[in-house]
This record gives sequence, C-alpha cells and structure tokens, in this order.
Amino acid sequence: MPQRIAIAWNPDVPDADREAREMESALRAAGLSEVHAASLQDAALHASVGAGAVDLLVALGGDGTMLRAGRLCGPNHVPVLGINMGRFGFLMEVERGQWRDFLSPLLAGHFRLEDRMMLQAEHWRGDTCLNAWTVMNEVVVCRGKDVRPIRLRACVDGYQLATYVADGLIAATPTGSSAYALAAGGPIMPPELRNILIIPVAPHLSVDRAVILSEGVCVTIHVESRYDTVVSVDGQNPEQVLEGDLIKAYAGDHGVSFVRFQDAGYFYRNLTAYMEQNPTSGLPLR
Repeated sequence: MPQRIAIAWNPDVPDADREAREMESALRAAGLSEVHAASLQDAALHASVGAGAVDLLVALGGDGTMLRAGRLCGPNHVPVLGINMGRFGFLMEVERGQWRDFLSPLLAGHFRLEDRMMLQAEHWRGDTCLNAWTVMNEVVVCRGKDVRPIRLRACVDGYQLATYVADGLIAATPTGSSAYALAAGGPIMPPELRNILIIPVAPHLSVDRAVILSEGVCVTIHVESRYDTVVSVDGQNPEQVLEGDLIKAYAGDHGVSFVRFQDAGYFYRNLTAYMEQNPTSGLPLR
C-alpha cells in the first residue's frame, strides 16, 4: 500500500494544478500525511523521486504527461497512476472528476501493476556517445528542415536489415505502437509485449513494411544522408545528427509500472473507443 504519494500536474494543462491540490487535500483527509503536489517540472519533485522518497506518483494531464512521468519514475521503480485531464488517452487510467472513487482502493492497495517495456537510445559519432535517452514511446530519426527524403540503413545485432529512403525511421516500444508508429501505418501491439517495432515514415521506392523484433536485439540506424537529419525521443526537441552518425536502440534495464484498477481487457476497450472516434484510421470497427 502506498504511504508516500507525489501528485504531479502538467503546467500546460488548464486546471490540472487545481485538481492536483484538491487530490492532495482529499488524501490528507483520508489519513495520508506524506503527500505532496507539484508541477511535473518541479526540481524538488524530481529529487524526491530519485531519492526513493516516493512510493507512487499520480500524473495529471494527457498521454504526453504520462510519458514524462514514466521517464522520471521508471528508472526509480516508482509506479505511476494517470488521471486524464486531456482528450483521449491510451495510457491514462482514471478520467477527470472520477478520481475520488478510486482513493479507497488506491490506499488499500487494491490495484495491479502493469509493466511496460522501455528502450535505451544512444547517439554516437565515431567512438563518442553524444547523448543517451530513456524511451517510453519511440526514437525517431527523420529529415529536418530539408523537405526531401533521407537515406538510413538499419542493422540488427550488426546484421543489415534494410536500407530506407524515407522521411524517417521509427524504433518504437509496444506502448509507442499506438502513437507515431500507428500514424505511420504500423501495427498496434498489446502493452504487455516486449518487442521493438521498426517502421519507416513515408518510404520512397524502398521497404515500406513494419518489422517486429525481439526484446534482446540492438537496433543501429546508420545515417547515410548529407541532408539535414535529426533524432527525437518521445516527441521531445530534436537533436541534429550528421552523415556517418549512429543511433542505437535496445531494451533498457528497467521498465515502468502503471497502476491499473481495470482488468487487462481495458486496452481493447480503449482501442475500440479509439477506432470508433477515428473511423478513417483504416482499422475495422467490429
């Protein structure tokens, strides 16, 4: 049962801070003394999670908020409960205005933890690692300001998989399969799977199929384009990559745990709701 709860809101979501303060008051009224509400960008919050002073983090916002919360909490083994303050959310568990109904089961420990795979991504130039990231959804290598396709070569454990001439290439987790990878025409993967999905973005006269790889492989994307190319993780600000650079992606040493009150069928109920809201997705409604 969680005894130390942090409530983190997305400062860009209207009323999320007010909702977080109300939840903090409700939890204190229920007898919990170690509960604190703060912006997800708050440095003290990050320090508390990193120091092991938090048993559970409640994230108020949308799916993007859950991605940021997951990258913070996953390495520190802190489970995350998502309160949806946005529109449709694949990752969120409780809808806005309904969280009071879940306080008692939360404090009693009547929930399950759903483990999600995460990736580790690295940007290499020669023998130097320029940057490394923890990835919840996807790492994307794509064209920058030049409106022309780029050439990328993908290898798996050192063996060549394919060469792509495309707008970009996505390496996604099962969680990320319902995000940018889905928009690029990739398959939707159940969250409990532990695979890496490779999908090109707008391929030009080259391989246009998604490839699902096993968890234990290392994917290396070789940049073979002289045109402006960038790498982005989970939709964050892009970083420039040069011809000859490598982007590596592989399963991380840790995942992230999401708090679930629903049974495992929630994913398919959400999927059905998504398809009914987006009939042009090309997916069958029944």
